[in-house]
Amino acid sequence: MQIGLDVAQQRMPWSEVASRARFADEAGFDGIWGFDHFQPMYGHGPGECFEGNTTLAALSGITSKARLGLLVTGMTYRHPSVLAAEAITIDHASGGRYELAYGAAWFDAEHRALGIPFPPTGERVARFDEAVQVVKGLLTTDGFSFDGRYYQLQHATLHPRPVQQPHPPIWIGASGPRMLRIVARHADVWHSFGPPDRLAPLSAQVSELASAAGRDPGAIRRAGSLSLDGDLDEVRRTIDAWREAGFDYLIAGWPGAGRPTVEAFARAVLPA
Repeated sequence: MQIGLDVAQQRMPWSEVASRARFADEAGFDGIWGFDHFQPMYGHGPGECFEGNTTLAALSGITSKARLGLLVTGMTYRHPSVLAAEAITIDHASGGRYELAYGAAWFDAEHRALGIPFPPTGERVARFDEAVQVVKGLLTTDGFSFDGRYYQLQHATLHPRPVQQPHPPIWIGASGPRMLRIVARHADVWHSFGPPDRLAPLSAQVSELASAAGRDPGAIRRAGSLSLDGDLDEVRRTIDAWREAGFDYLIAGWPGAGRPTVEAFARAVLPA
């Protein structure tokens, strides 16, 4: 089981974000994760919140082992061609440690506040389906053209190619049936929120949809989330439940009790 750590880059100074990332790298977490928002999602009133992809680029220079990703990059915030260029940059800056996690976005209040268009769910999913294809095409193909309903590209080329070939692992965050079909066609990793007993049936759906799309269901990794709140025995039981459900990557949230809880978990659970 691989375990990443969400360093939660909100309501804290940059020095703390960087400190958490260095700690996660040194403690042996497999990944360092942030989120893709421009305002704090939790709490009241304004607060610090650092943009996600530039945060990953900065963290690539102060870490050396852990992989880097956002849970997840919101499709509505950037044209997919821009995201592809950012992905290439982060992959090179990190020496090939970038995880390209992508989703259709959901935080409508943030969109309204900042004046970012937020289409209805059906349109967002349709746009996302095209956006994934655009990103993959630009990461892998010279002279890439695409003629979709929402995105059109003409003989587009982005260089250099990513360090990771053919492209960084593409995670897709999804739970609804239309999004799961996109997972089945395009994802290297599927992530969703919820307990193992709720996500296990969705995982079975992913397998069925992948087979129908001509893909090996086993080629799509499953990733869930892990709370570090509670005693270590309880956390271990939760990890075992995820493993039994067929998941092999967990992203641990930064606990309310703070760094001592994360340190205790790392000492007790992570490989030496």
